[in-house]
Amino acid sequence: MGRPSIPRVKSSPKQKKLAKAKAPRLLEAKIKRKFQTQLLKWYAEFGRDLPWRRTNDPYKILVSEVMLQQTQVDRVVPKYHEFLQKYPTVADLAAAKPQQVRETWYPLGYNIRPYRLHSIACESVERYGGEIPKDPDELLSLKGIGRYTAGAVRSFAFQEDAPILDTNVMRVLHRVFVGDGDPKSQKTKLWAISEESIPKGKGYDFNQALMDFGSMVCTARKPFCLLCPMQKFCKVFPYKSS
Repeated sequence: MGRPSIPRVKSSPKQKKLAKAKAPRLLEAKIKRKFQTQLLKWYAEFGRDLPWRRTNDPYKILVSEVMLQQTQVDRVVPKYHEFLQKYPTVADLAAAKPQQVRETWYPLGYNIRPYRLHSIACESVERYGGEIPKDPDELLSLKGIGRYTAGAVRSFAFQEDAPILDTNVMRVLHRVFVGDGDPKSQKTKLWAISEESIPKGKGYDFNQALMDFGSMVCTARKPFCLLCPMQKFCKVFPYKSS
């Protein structure tokens, strides 16, 4: 698996300022390198071929990320194609009536999501000429885009080493690097670990690998610990569910 061939995007002054504000080092360098190497090696062999991984269009990536919230990949794929066929651009989505968008969304559920996506499209047309902004502050200013979604768009569309932390990523990082306590109560620490663990210049593949690994190996129930390449340094190996 590999990222699409895309020209490098120069960092804005705000992004450079954010990059300098590094969190304190939480990971032992040797363990971090092993984790990076093993994860990327695993992804190269087992990473999934998904339609939103064949594009660098921030709108299409945004659609996929909103659809994937609390919804299984196999349910999202056909609806992703149908949705983009009907609304191929931000402007097309903004021009539609909210109820039409909701009907196209059916039967994915969590029905606030199509309205939220429509609202983002309308705001993007009004404020940014129909483009999804790449500046992190501007992304986060759009109602309905939180820290995870902004990180995913920056990472997968704009090739930035932006951290992400969804349910799968949180579980993987907590098990491998923390081990104790409730991961939901340690989000600040896990966000910092997510940022620190990204190999420089490889945020796209690394973040995709994290999500796949959490979905396919380090699962919530009955993880495949005996097949896991992180056994030697994982804090909870072998994992025993309570």
